Amino acid sequence: MESRDYTQDGTVDLRGQPVLAAKTGKWKACAFLVGYEAFERMAFYGIASNLVVYLTTQLHEDTVSSVTNVNNWSGSVWITPIIGAYVADSYLGRFWTFTASSLIYVIGMVLLTMAVSVKVLKPTCANGVCNKATPSQIAFFYTSLYTIAVGAGGTKPNISTFGADQFDDFNPREKKLKVSFFNWWMFSSFTGALFATLGLVYIQENLGWGLGYGIPTVGLMVSLVIFYIGTPTYRHKARRTGHPASDLYRVLVDAFANRKLVLPSHSSELHEFDQQYYITTGKRRIHHTAIFRFLDKAAIKQERKDSEPRLCTVTQVEEAKLILGMTTIWLVTLIPSTIWAQIYTLFVKQGVTLDRHFGPNFQIPAASLGSFVTLSMLVSVPLYDRYFVPFMRKKTGNPRGITLLQRLGIGFVIQTFAIAIAYAVEVKRIDVIKVHQIQRSEEIVPMSIFYLLPQYVLLGIADVFNAIGMLEFFYDQSPEDMQSLGTTFFTSGIGVGNFLNSFLVNMVDKTTGRNGKKSWIGKNVNDSHLDYYYGFLLILSVLNLLAFFGASKKYIYKREAMETEEKCVQMEDKPLG
Repeated sequence: MESRDYTQDGTVDLRGQPVLAAKTGKWKACAFLVGYEAFERMAFYGIASNLVVYLTTQLHEDTVSSVTNVNNWSGSVWITPIIGAYVADSYLGRFWTFTASSLIYVIGMVLLTMAVSVKVLKPTCANGVCNKATPSQIAFFYTSLYTIAVGAGGTKPNISTFGADQFDDFNPREKKLKVSFFNWWMFSSFTGALFATLGLVYIQENLGWGLGYGIPTVGLMVSLVIFYIGTPTYRHKARRTGHPASDLYRVLVDAFANRKLVLPSHSSELHEFDQQYYITTGKRRIHHTAIFRFLDKAAIKQERKDSEPRLCTVTQVEEAKLILGMTTIWLVTLIPSTIWAQIYTLFVKQGVTLDRHFGPNFQIPAASLGSFVTLSMLVSVPLYDRYFVPFMRKKTGNPRGITLLQRLGIGFVIQTFAIAIAYAVEVKRIDVIKVHQIQRSEEIVPMSIFYLLPQYVLLGIADVFNAIGMLEFFYDQSPEDMQSLGTTFFTSGIGVGNFLNSFLVNMVDKTTGRNGKKSWIGKNVNDSHLDYYYGFLLILSVLNLLAFFGASKKYIYKREAMETEEKCVQMEDKPLG
């Protein structure tokens, strides 16, 4: 069989054998993956959307404690992928890391369902009022939550990158399909989130928490069965480096050791393997760039003894530069992730105080308003992919329509407008409270919950640009052998953003509540000043936007090539970013 019938990017099947391009990968393989993503997002958002309500109504935690605990758990879910990605890139590969982690995830969901439904594991309630949970009940509940966080650590960074692996970068048709992959991948994710915020939240508050958590648990199990049915169609990236993260360490160490050496006048004088090495190994060579020049010293040619480690190559140095450059972009995604954390914490607490009636007999759960974030995403993704990208592609010549960093920048601007609107709405809510002399936390403010709608919709539209853009950016710009680890720049940014929100909430509460003063974020939201806190976040967003513009101007996109027997295939001659 001719070699052209096989994939050109070196992907293999589960046994390590080359795979036929016609029978594997593409959307045919991804169809088995998107089901899992939808159910996993349904499970996550089914917990995250209403967790602050469960903690305050069932476990009797105060506002600051409940917000902190939600942020800490959500942050852990997004931070643990660093470990899962390292294991995948260095040891097990994406498929087997995902397999082991998904089982842990399901165990966590089963335990959580038990924690809210088995009589001895949950607080006793009478007439809608629950007694204080015992220490053992609290311990079991949080053990369940953090078991899910451990499982998510191995599934989250590997399932999306595994999906992207199903497209061959060296096949022009598949490469074009891959441009749309992350848009439609996140579309499936948003679909799961929509069912969670619309359906599961209502079920939890009206039919029982056990049923509300049991449904996504069963769905997750079914989706895993579907995932494994698709195994024969999957393509797997062959690992070409034993421990890719160790190369980064070597570059830093060698650059420091050679700090007193003088760099050659031209990059061609730095150490690099010849073309035959890249043909034999199938690795992609990365072209030299002029940024972070101090790292180039790791590739200065010099005599070494046989017992000493080999010299670093230009490609290895450029991989380190990529990680360093991505880190600068990652830092300016933290504040946007902090803004995103408000959707399932303070926005929900804010919504609980408002008039939630929709018609004479139906009352909307406050957390269900988060469904409008998802709805706006679901509407915007097809519009973005089918209309905006082709229109901009004609204007710019960029296959993606706009660069990845331009996409992020648009999202951050929209998000800044969203928090400005949140501030304005909260100012109005406080004015209504003053007019009606409302003091107690259980009193309903005579103001419709739909006043919060614009901030939710704008955050949903912003996520089409920045959430999908971040995932694609960090996957696309990562070194070839570190794409799972690279994707964790996206997940860890969200995680750190949640932890940062916890820190800010606690810092603001303690600072503003000193000496008997009224805290901005008190237990009684009707007697607090969330408007001041939102104003504070707005200032941070504007300053972060300026920092992002500065970082994006200095960023240089990855330029790599793959050597073949016939030719050198240029992968990124002009930035697609």
